[in-house]
Amino acid sequence: MIELRHINYFVVASEQGSFRKAATLLSIQESAVSRRIRDLEDQLGASLFQRHSGGVCLTLAGQRFLRRARIALQQIEDGVNDVAAIGRSEEGVIKVGIFSSLASGFLFELLKEFDRKHPRVTVELIEDNPAVHVAAIRQLQLDVAFITGTSEWPDCETGTLWSERVFAVLPTEHRLATKQSLYWHDLAGESFIVSDAAPGPEIQDYLIQRLAGLGHHPNIRPQYVGRDALLSMVAVGRGLTVVSEAATGAQFPGAAYRLIEDEVLPFSAIWSPRNDNPACRRFLSLARSLARSERPAIRRAVSAIRLPASPSQNPDLSQ
Repeated sequence: MIELRHINYFVVASEQGSFRKAATLLSIQESAVSRRIRDLEDQLGASLFQRHSGGVCLTLAGQRFLRRARIALQQIEDGVNDVAAIGRSEEGVIKVGIFSSLASGFLFELLKEFDRKHPRVTVELIEDNPAVHVAAIRQLQLDVAFITGTSEWPDCETGTLWSERVFAVLPTEHRLATKQSLYWHDLAGESFIVSDAAPGPEIQDYLIQRLAGLGHHPNIRPQYVGRDALLSMVAVGRGLTVVSEAATGAQFPGAAYRLIEDEVLPFSAIWSPRNDNPACRRFLSLARSLARSERPAIRRAVSAIRLPASPSQNPDLSQ
């Protein structure tokens, strides 16, 4: 078998025109260079050098082999550099599952800061419900997902990172729009609309849980539209909806956001301990670093919200 170091000896000797000079440059014995190049010639079945008292010069076969050898060594070097760059998180791909809006807030700042620090890493965002994200995490189809709640999930690692307040979205001409903030009893008896796609089903469960406790079964109508279209429907009076704090960064004419008092949602990262993506490790490290300044707010959020005891329950807006 032809070894890579033998090819390297050949290239250096051809550039130096001498086995002695090549050995000095490579910090090995001249006899080792001569012997390994002789082995290489034997395996190729052709002489690569003409030996003379002043050194060596390439034969025709050596000239042709040199071109290919240089290309091979360069490709290997490029490959090594590429892999090293991935290991240093300078390049790579991270697949991130999201459940919260990117309009503003912690997740927005995290993605912006990561892009600044690692501009050559591609971040792919995938929006779906938490159950789908967890399944993809376990199958290593997602690197990390951000979902609401603080429950533990089997075969996964989790970490609470930030919290968001909850807002009702209503038309600016609605009678409740005159209030600076709202309580759940203010919303009892109102009609709501939610998207049929994530996070719509979780929001529907969340509304039912909060308002059923007041003795009201809310009127909730799923709509087969995206989040932006849903907020436009709120603006024209088709119904109310609720969003987490980050979504309030997106403004829609005719729609007003009103804080729901005493309602806070913690958000957690979830990932697989089997995930060996180095870019993902850097991403999580940055997320923890940014979260440290918000840790007191997170503790207040966790103490203010009642979470399910079993991880089999959906730890999302349905809590």
